[in-house]
Amino acid sequence: MGYQQGLSGLAAASNDLDVIGNNIANANTTGFKESTAQFADVYANTIATSVGNQIGLGAALSTVQQDFSQGTISTTGQALNVAINGNGFFQMSNNGAVTYSRNGVFQLDKNGYITDAQGNDLMGYASDSTGVINTAQTVPLRVPTTNIAPQTTQNITAQLNLNAQAATPTTTTFNASDSTSYNYSTSVTTYDSLGGTQTINMYFVKDATNAGQWDVYAGTPGNVSSVGTMTFDASGNLTASTDVTGTQTANNGKMTVDVGTPGSTLADGSNAMAITLDFSGTTQYGSANGVNNLAQDGYASGTLSNFSIGADGTLTGNYSNGQTMSLGQIVLADFNNPNGLLNLGGNQFQETAASGVAQVSTPGSTNHGTLTGGALEASNVDLTNQLVDLITAQRNYQANAQTIKTQQTVDQTLLQM
Repeated sequence: MGYQQGLSGLAAASNDLDVIGNNIANANTTGFKESTAQFADVYANTIATSVGNQIGLGAALSTVQQDFSQGTISTTGQALNVAINGNGFFQMSNNGAVTYSRNGVFQLDKNGYITDAQGNDLMGYASDSTGVINTAQTVPLRVPTTNIAPQTTQNITAQLNLNAQAATPTTTTFNASDSTSYNYSTSVTTYDSLGGTQTINMYFVKDATNAGQWDVYAGTPGNVSSVGTMTFDASGNLTASTDVTGTQTANNGKMTVDVGTPGSTLADGSNAMAITLDFSGTTQYGSANGVNNLAQDGYASGTLSNFSIGADGTLTGNYSNGQTMSLGQIVLADFNNPNGLLNLGGNQFQETAASGVAQVSTPGSTNHGTLTGGALEASNVDLTNQLVDLITAQRNYQANAQTIKTQQTVDQTLLQM
């Protein structure tokens, strides 16, 4: 019987060496999880044997258990390198066949889809043309190459100081081309519905009869008209304003300037605009005229410059016009029993009945890990431990070989009797 025990021991030790060798071979494989060979003893299956007289028949490999503990995360600076910090797997698809992986080395294919080295598509939630993410279902993620649409300017915010000690203009009739007919002017570039630029000039004239009142004119070059007035108190605070008809505005400092005739089109074919001018916060102090804040909310169309991946998996595109927009969101899949997954090789796993159903959610939610963009998760193989285990497995192999050798010696003794 010694042969059977020895042979089973040799097989077990050989399996152990294979597992350890595989761990060592994958010490530099991104996202790799080391394995440990687990063994069980073997006994004859008979009811006639007394319990106290059972002699084992050797050992057998019971399972190869993977250690899904976290690997070290290192920064690479590559936008399409993504590391999982915590639980979960990337969901991948090959023409509808879904697999799972911890390897975050991705690339763009010729159609803009995010894939791994084997061409599997990275799955996630897609976003529409306005950046709104649809969480109804997971789809292959794609980085769009189309331009971001322009946004028409609707509001201009201007916080100024108008000099309380300024003299009234020498020319009392306003004329945009005559600097002696106004006290101060400033301008801002706005954007129409096609993303074309429209310069809005604003002029401020101190009233000759009311020291706390300023007349406001605005419009595009060659088409400037009155838009209202602003009134300040003795402390220099804006207290009232009127629109072009002389009616007090509902909100102090808010007026409207028309670019083109309402309902018509501009020279470039874009729609006419009605832009709200917001001068709230403007003061009248005894210091020089000047701008404290000047902003508008429109922008031109833009091309995608680069993108980044956030901790929650959101792909954020950065465009040439200074805007950002969500391009989609990477999802993670977690399992009740990751050791029940079928290892397909190539850093790919497949769901099985033993693993349980994939629990797909956004990174950072429930028990799902977070993502680190521009980084990779290294293999969690501890080479020092593996080399020690390698020595132990070698000794086990030698010892089992010695069992067979000893049995051979015993048999030889019997043959010589």
